[in-house]
Amino acid sequence: MTRPFEGLAGEADLIALRELVSAASSPLALSDAAYADRSVTLATVLPQLAPALVREDGRILLGLQLIASSDDISRDIGTALQAALEADAGQPINPGPIGGAGSAGPRLQELLSDAPLDISVHEDYRFWLGTDPADEPVDASLSELMQRANAAVIPSVRMPGDEAAYWCRPDEAKAHLRWVMTSPEEPLLDALAVLGAAGELDLGTGTKYAGAFRAHGLVAPVWDLPADAPAEDWWQPAKDFQARLASTLKKAPKLDEAARRFRSEILSRQVTLR
Repeated sequence: MTRPFEGLAGEADLIALRELVSAASSPLALSDAAYADRSVTLATVLPQLAPALVREDGRILLGLQLIASSDDISRDIGTALQAALEADAGQPINPGPIGGAGSAGPRLQELLSDAPLDISVHEDYRFWLGTDPADEPVDASLSELMQRANAAVIPSVRMPGDEAAYWCRPDEAKAHLRWVMTSPEEPLLDALAVLGAAGELDLGTGTKYAGAFRAHGLVAPVWDLPADAPAEDWWQPAKDFQARLASTLKKAPKLDEAARRFRSEILSRQVTLR
């Protein structure tokens, strides 16, 4: 499955949250009126990589970074969601093996309404505990699990707007902008190459184009940024770049020799995830 989330309004963000962001969540709207009273929250990851959790009050947490069982991650996650909708409150969710004869459930596209995601990026995994984590007791095993998970969280901020662009700081020495783009891969790479050959691929002083990830059918360019500047400093440079990119894509220019060389360099720094 080349683009498992294709057709969903939040395709690019779903890819970012599955592959590039540590701790984030978003409420989901279900398309079936029979589940109108069910609360479902998508989470980047759940304790012990659980596919889903059903709280005592029936609210569902759905894990995006679950271990894939088939070649269609949308069906893996949709099967987990369907199992959670049918499970008793407070019970662990185990949808079983996915992809075998008769075992595959619905895809996310069959369960969700066509609505944008309302994403919250978190500093840690306290959102696992519910709406008022300070008021809920935490058993020792979950507390230890959260401490270990929190230690691995990469600070991240989503750029305001419709684009799936995320500032992150992997350590004190560096920061990145990671941007999952919905443009088709080949025209996008051509446009990036043209901008690169013209010296217009960076985001300003102290930045450089670092490479790109390929994930679930889309390309996510990455820029190196100064670590000491806050995320908000990069929103305007990112918008300026977006305008340059859109103009270049619209022109669909032919690549000259310099652009072809730069395209080869771009491909050499592209990493395919999963």
